[in-house]
Amino acid sequence: MGSVQEKWRKAWDALGAGVRRERPLLLLLTLLALLAFLAGMQWPGVVVGWLLLVLVVVARRPAAPPVEEPQVVEDEDPVFDPLPQVAATLGALDTPAFVLGGDATVLFQNKAAEKAFGILPAGSHLSARLRSPGILDMVRETIATDEPNQIEHSERLPSERVYTLRIAPIDLGQPVPHGPESAAEKLYLLSFRDISELRRIDRMRSDFVANASHELRTPLASLRGFIETLQGPARSDPAAQERFLAIMFDQATRMSRLVDDLMSLSRLELKSHIAPDQTIDLKPLIGHVRDALLPLADDLGVEIRTHLPEGKVEVLGDRDELVQVFENLIENACKYGQEGKVVDVYLRNGASEPVEVAVVDHGPGIPAEHVPRLTERFYRVSVADSRSKKGTGLGLAIVKHILTRHRARLIVKSEVGKGSEFTVRF
Repeated sequence: MGSVQEKWRKAWDALGAGVRRERPLLLLLTLLALLAFLAGMQWPGVVVGWLLLVLVVVARRPAAPPVEEPQVVEDEDPVFDPLPQVAATLGALDTPAFVLGGDATVLFQNKAAEKAFGILPAGSHLSARLRSPGILDMVRETIATDEPNQIEHSERLPSERVYTLRIAPIDLGQPVPHGPESAAEKLYLLSFRDISELRRIDRMRSDFVANASHELRTPLASLRGFIETLQGPARSDPAAQERFLAIMFDQATRMSRLVDDLMSLSRLELKSHIAPDQTIDLKPLIGHVRDALLPLADDLGVEIRTHLPEGKVEVLGDRDELVQVFENLIENACKYGQEGKVVDVYLRNGASEPVEVAVVDHGPGIPAEHVPRLTERFYRVSVADSRSKKGTGLGLAIVKHILTRHRARLIVKSEVGKGSEFTVRF
C-alpha cells in the first residue's frame, strides 16, 4: 500500500515539475484553445484537444545537455632547441665565434667568423678549416672534460694575425638529457679574440727601447773612454785634450739631439688626436725654413730653390710643428741629396686640388725596398751614412706623427740614381 502511495506522490511531483517547467508553452496552448472556441468550435472538442496537448507537453522529458568527453592530455616535455637563441646572440658580436657539437662539428658560425675564416657548411668538422693540431687538441680535451680551455694561435695568410682562442661548454639552463645521445646534444662555444694590434704595439715598444738604448750606449761609451783617457795617459797632453774634448762635445750633442727627438715624439703622441685649428700661410713659413737652413746648405755646397705661387696658401696647422716638418725634409734633402747640388721646394695650390709641398733632391735616391719603412723609428737606409751626417733616425718618424695630427699625408717617391721626392699633401 505504501509503495502505491509513493508512486502516486512521485508521479504528482513529476507532473508539477513539468507544469512549472513548461509554463510558457501551457499558456500558449490555453490561448490557442480560447481562440478556437471563439472561432466557433464546439467546447467539448476544444477541451479534449487542450487536455491531450497539455498531457503531451507536461509528460515529455527535457533534453539532456550533451556530455563532453574529457580530453586526455599527455604530459610530455616540449623539445628544447637552444641553437636559434645562441645563434641570434652570437650574430650580434663582432668577434669570430663558432658553435660546435659534441663531435666537433660546426653547427653555427657568425658573420665575423665567416669574414675571418670563410664559410663552413653546417655539419662540417672544424678541421675542414682550422687544421692546427693545437686547436684540435684543445677542442677534443674540452669535449672530453667539459672544462674551458684557451690557447694563442697565429694565422699567416692572407695576412699575419694573432688570436686568443677560447672554448667552453655552453650552459643552456636546461636539464641535461640522460641516455646514449646526451653527449651529442651538448654545445660548445669557440671564440677568437684578435690581439694582433697588441702584439704589434708590444713589439714596437720592445724595439723602441732596444734601439734607444743602443743609440745612447755608443756615445756614452765614447764619453766614458775619453774621460778615462783624459784622466790617465792624456793628463798632461794639451793637444790630445783639445781633440778629445771636441769629440766628447760632438757625442754629447748627439745624445742631446736624440733626447730632444724622443721628447718631441712623446709630446706628439699625447696630442695626436687633437687637430690644430690655426690658419697658417705656407709661403712665408717655407721662406723662413729656407733662410734658417742656408748656412747648412752653403757648408754642403747645395742650393735651395723655392717655387711659390702667387697669393696666400693657407692651411690649418700648428706653425712650430710645420716648421719642424719642412726643416726636417729640406735638411735631409740637403744632406742625403748633396751630390745633386740642388734642392727644389715646390708649393702647389691648384684649383680643386689639395695643397701640396714637395721637396725634391737629385741625389743617389733610395732603393724601393726601403721606402715603406722610412718613417719607422730608428730606421736607416745606411746606418754609417746617417750617423756620419749626425742623424738620430727619428726625424721622419716625427714628421709622420706631426702630419697625422694635421690630417695630412707624406708621399715618398724615389728612384735610384735620379733622386727622391717627399710630398706633404694637406
